[in-house]
Amino acid sequence: MNLKFEKVTSENWEECIGLQVHEDQAGFVASNAYSLVQAQFIGGLYPLCIYDGEQMVGFAMWEEDQEDHSLGMCRLMIDKQYQNQGYGRAAVVKLLDLVRSQYGKVPFYTSFEPENTVAGDLYMSLGFEKTGDLLGDEIVLKIHL
Repeated sequence: MNLKFEKVTSENWEECIGLQVHEDQAGFVASNAYSLVQAQFIGGLYPLCIYDGEQMVGFAMWEEDQEDHSLGMCRLMIDKQYQNQGYGRAAVVKLLDLVRSQYGKVPFYTSFEPENTVAGDLYMSLGFEKTGDLLGDEIVLKIHL
């Protein structure tokens, strides 16, 4: 696995919005198209395409909240044909390293739908812990980088 992040550009945005999760996962994450539009109109959102070598395998987006300056991962999706191959775990680890290199030792947040136990288990296996807070209906997790 040769995982890397690339910014969304005029050359790769269409491939990015073509990535899909399995039908039963669609309610767990916003579409990549929605996320890209959101990033254009809301400051502090950083969308990234996830590649293994030259092959796009997923999408992630992290944010710096404009009000309280907290940092967090607000999107993670791996295309259905690349799931269960370690890309999600590797992408989260890589994103944590990226944020740590830019901001140092800071708290970093994410959240997940309670029904999405796969995501919750993944995040907690990497050291995220439940905060006791909810973001809408989502369970909020935090890790100290």
